[in-house]
Amino acid sequence: MSKYTSQNNHTQVVQLFQDGHYFFHKGLKAYRERNLSRASKLIQRAIVLEPENVEMLSQLAIIYTEMGHYQQSNELLDFILEHIDENMSECHYFKANNYANLGLFQEAYKSATAYAALEENGEFADENDDLLDLLDMSDEEDEDFPYDQDDLIVKQDQANHLLESGRLDEAIEMLEQMIVEYPEFWSAYNNLALAYFYSGRIHQAKEMLNRVLHENPGNLHALCNQLVFYHYEKEEEKVNVLAKQLTHVYPILSEQRYKLGATFALVGEFEWAFKWLYSLYKTGFQGDSTFLYWLASAAYHTGHKTLAQTVWDKMVEEDIDADEIKPWQDKPEVTEPIVSIEERLTAYYVSKQKGERDVLQSVLDARAAKTAFEQQFIELLLYEDEMKEKSFSEDAVFAKQAASSLEEAVQPDSHMPYFWLFHIIQQARASGIDKKNAPAWAAASYYLWMNEQEESAVSKKDVASAFQISVQTLSKYEREICTLID
Repeated sequence: MSKYTSQNNHTQVVQLFQDGHYFFHKGLKAYRERNLSRASKLIQRAIVLEPENVEMLSQLAIIYTEMGHYQQSNELLDFILEHIDENMSECHYFKANNYANLGLFQEAYKSATAYAALEENGEFADENDDLLDLLDMSDEEDEDFPYDQDDLIVKQDQANHLLESGRLDEAIEMLEQMIVEYPEFWSAYNNLALAYFYSGRIHQAKEMLNRVLHENPGNLHALCNQLVFYHYEKEEEKVNVLAKQLTHVYPILSEQRYKLGATFALVGEFEWAFKWLYSLYKTGFQGDSTFLYWLASAAYHTGHKTLAQTVWDKMVEEDIDADEIKPWQDKPEVTEPIVSIEERLTAYYVSKQKGERDVLQSVLDARAAKTAFEQQFIELLLYEDEMKEKSFSEDAVFAKQAASSLEEAVQPDSHMPYFWLFHIIQQARASGIDKKNAPAWAAASYYLWMNEQEESAVSKKDVASAFQISVQTLSKYEREICTLID
């Protein structure tokens, strides 16, 4: 390495860092050390420099498979076959494994037979034959399958992306279409229930889960989602009953163990959370930062503090965007991995209600606020009186005023009315409409929320009185919100 570090060889230093092989070999080193997240990031950088390097692309596909990113792996393998080397037969074998892991057995069979036709005595011939035996579909080759599985994969991926990015209305539209086209694809029903719940349509969310559990009894994802709903609605007795029922479940698939363990951790059942999450960790399961977060939290709360710190350090190392606040140092309302801005704003406001100024300050100190809007919202919660001279954005001031109006008028028992209010504010921000009269927006939001809950319907007169506005004003803003979210 001396020739690269000599002061007389500046141009060689530049060439080193412009060479994709530099990043590729660093990625291979990380892969051998089983740091898959770092390996994938380094090899991605190598591919930017050498976008048609088959060795790099196929290695990244293998890493994606080991990380459980089966669809991303197949996209790379398809790219190789379609654009670089159509004769790279092993791509078919790798695709077959990915499809099998996704539960798409028809597609797995197609890819496995494609490999067998091309490589009767190939490197993976024995493994491929075992896979074909496992699929046991040779006698069903001409059977008509109920779904266009390629279309299903694409739509499932798109819906998941919409959910993760907080675009709930678009996710709902796509998932509603999916359950019509694929009436027995229960994953879409479960995701639709979550989308309904987080968009404030609680009654529809519960109906959707009940439908799944009626038509597919024992569906684990539906039961876990139901437990999450009870937790957010502070239905402690129902949480305890359902959590106890779920302790008798013994999932086999890694995905189900992850779901069950993370759900237990969310509701504070750390012993059971640790059991399932650690069982995955011991097998080398490569989860995302959320998996590591919940495992670290469960480990700490069950007395495995050294392991908790080790897992936490691994999460921070692998995810440069990870929060630096440990879950056992501050309240989970702020520090648990939160996907949408509505959840984050709700968490900040709940911390303010509880007087947890140190938690909010730690978010500012760690620069964990994702946007300037969020940072200003937190600053208003902490220092509104002390920072009167500072010029805050209209959006941040409006969000804080609306939440304060909601708290002062009705003091909700659940966090969900705040989440729903912040969701509406986000929709208004995105549409660019003029936002005035924060109490009226809060009142209309609360009215719509309460009347979505069958057991909690309220009258316009009572809501208008609580927020000290007229019924006519409430009706005006109700129509405006309905137009906004339809």
